[in-house]
Amino acid sequence: MVVPELLAPAGDLEKLKAAIIYGADAVYLGGKRFGLRERAGNFTLEEMAEGVKFAHARGVKVYVAVNIFAHNQDLVDLPAYLRQLAEMGVDAVIVSDPGVLVLVREIAPGLPVHLSTQANTTNWMAARFWQEQGVARIVLARELSLEEIREIRRQVQVPLEVFVHGAMCISYSGRCLLSNYMTGRDANRGDCAQACRWRYALVEEKRPGEYFPVEEDARGTYILSSRDLCLLEHIPSLVEAGVDSLKIEGRVKSLHYVATVVSVYRQALDACRVDPARYQVQQRWLEELGKVSHREYTTGFFTGAPVKAAQGAVDSIYHRPYTFVGVVRDYNPDRGLALVEQRNRFARGEELEVLLPGGHIFSFTLNALYDEDMNPVEAAPHPRQRVYMPVPRPVQPWALLRRREEYNN
Repeated sequence: MVVPELLAPAGDLEKLKAAIIYGADAVYLGGKRFGLRERAGNFTLEEMAEGVKFAHARGVKVYVAVNIFAHNQDLVDLPAYLRQLAEMGVDAVIVSDPGVLVLVREIAPGLPVHLSTQANTTNWMAARFWQEQGVARIVLARELSLEEIREIRRQVQVPLEVFVHGAMCISYSGRCLLSNYMTGRDANRGDCAQACRWRYALVEEKRPGEYFPVEEDARGTYILSSRDLCLLEHIPSLVEAGVDSLKIEGRVKSLHYVATVVSVYRQALDACRVDPARYQVQQRWLEELGKVSHREYTTGFFTGAPVKAAQGAVDSIYHRPYTFVGVVRDYNPDRGLALVEQRNRFARGEELEVLLPGGHIFSFTLNALYDEDMNPVEAAPHPRQRVYMPVPRPVQPWALLRRREEYNN
């Protein structure tokens, strides 16, 4: 059975490597310009070349987002950038602007083009049009149901990509003016301020300063904020519908988020490949998805019109039950010592959980901790500090350490 490609976000070079090590078939990323995630770490050309080399050595593809809605001034430097991407050997560029598509054809005719979800492809006639323009793949709009996806698949031959997990935009397939209007930061050119995630209240014109909550909560309401997408249980339906690539959102998310979510969907796709008729979502997969920072999950438009509950809850928009505290950089099997790079403070005596590439998990109590000179220390308080710790089982580079928190926020 052929299962779709698992496509993971790569906000920077470290996340690219983690995504690949945890099971991605392909990654998508952006350069310092021309993409829609300006606030992600993104890649210099040198980093991008290193990422392409790392990915290709492991049979993984790299797609580069060039999906801004370009203004005239963007067209000045874009041709040189496209030439550099083609020379680097990236596997495709992701575009939304017809002018950029034409430019790619002129500058790098051999470079495959994926049509971004920003192009809002919601019907088979539009998909057929883009197929005739020679795009190599269409990233469908997120506002589609399974039946609509099936109908598009029946009508066109071009490969289709569908978002299956991550944050969703309140505006149509991400075409939003709210950020630009309120902060001057243009979401359609990569600089979204995520104004839809802010808290809002109702104000009557003649009562300035009096804020009336839209729902019964003194903190206000997240009425504009969508819950996060999760289509884990619908993977067999996506496979049956003929979807070619399953996309995880998250170029501005953490290393922990990328590794955890990719690991879960890798396990799910592998289970579906082995026996699609008996595919079932494992409770441990759901538990893992619950450990990353997330909003409440929803299936969005996939099963039909979304219910009211698809919008954010008032009491707590984010759930952060675990804190990502470190990543393993090396392991000495003779001494049972792991070299860990700190990401959040942790200390001796704490209960830590380890996520290994491949999805295996174990917990242990941190009974000892040493600096790089093997002097005993009580904690790893400094960002990126490297420390040694004894672990009860073998680990490998890129294993992640996290700590369960008593409260969400």
